[in-house]
Amino acid sequence: MAYPVVLASASPRRRELLARLVPEFEVDAPDLDEEALVDPDPFVTAQRLAREKCLAVYERHPDGLVIAGDTVVALPQGDAWLQLGKPVDAADAERILGLLAGETHVVITGVALRWPKGFSAFTESARVTFRRLSSDEIRSYVAGGEPMDKAGAYGYQGGAKEFIDRLEGDVETVIGLPVARLAEALRSVD
Repeated sequence: MAYPVVLASASPRRRELLARLVPEFEVDAPDLDEEALVDPDPFVTAQRLAREKCLAVYERHPDGLVIAGDTVVALPQGDAWLQLGKPVDAADAERILGLLAGETHVVITGVALRWPKGFSAFTESARVTFRRLSSDEIRSYVAGGEPMDKAGAYGYQGGAKEFIDRLEGDVETVIGLPVARLAEALRSVD
């Protein structure tokens, strides 16, 4: 890479995925009021969150290539969307998983890149269908602690993989960083 790379995310999953493309990078997570950036359109929310995280960290690394990502889980509700963020506690995680059980939702990951000569941003999405879940399954999963730091209260790469009936799209988008699309974006960094 022509610039030192900085990942603007505290997510261990994004670190693992970025390491597939970039062997060395620094992690510098921004501190933003994410609720203030939510838009009724979850695609706009994902893009806005990624952009704002990227730009905030770029201020601290103006000679680097800053990469930020943010993932939004959204459940269609007629003509609108119910955006499901990280649960605030175990009861909230159970509520969120109960909403997703037996339903199809959309996972949108926004990615933004900023470097001295430019800026690039995109979103990728996948459709995920959960099978029906029993209250006991939900309680057991939540008790393990896995859902607490994840949008939609689940991690595909963990125990929730068994909840999924169908995945339409890239699994890395669901995990939090669409690697193939990011590799394409990195080729355009000058």
